[in-house]
Amino acid sequence: MANPFSDFKYADGLTVVGISFCTAIVCEAISWILIYRTNSYKNLRSSIDKASKKLETMKTESNKINVKKSKTKKIDRVETSLKESSRDLSLFKFKSGGVVALVLFVVFGLLNSLFEGKVVAKLPFKPFGLVMKMSHRGLQGTDPTDCSMAFLYFLCSISIRTNLQKFLGFAPPRGASGGLFPMPDPKTS
Repeated sequence: MANPFSDFKYADGLTVVGISFCTAIVCEAISWILIYRTNSYKNLRSSIDKASKKLETMKTESNKINVKKSKTKKIDRVETSLKESSRDLSLFKFKSGGVVALVLFVVFGLLNSLFEGKVVAKLPFKPFGLVMKMSHRGLQGTDPTDCSMAFLYFLCSISIRTNLQKFLGFAPPRGASGGLFPMPDPKTS
């Protein structure tokens, strides 16, 4: 029996978007099992939240009054503990990253074999150099508005997974922006 949506103009593009959405849900479920439900993650997240709030209040108080050397040292200690907690959180999340990457590679390989050489979408603009190479990857023809599966899947994966993390409350805490490789501290340079 033929697929009733096979003649639909946007069927391939919507299939890629749907698979990307399902992949994002599976990856977040894996992350929840391996990370978000554990007590050590919850403790790290609460310590980051507390440290960032404490640092914020200390900095606002220090802006209002004349800063003493002891107050500056306290602020530096809180910043250091915040950086250490953020690094620990990033390392803790790193272990599920391998499993999630494996799932994404398998799905990408499956989609690549299904949509090899097929135009899955039309871009509403003519992309420039590097973007055109990515959006036209593996496609025959010279129409620059043709979009390959790889480009559409890449864009969907980034946007859907990030928004899904925010929606489910799994976004990183406010003070945890440093990651594994934080910006260098100008005070120590």
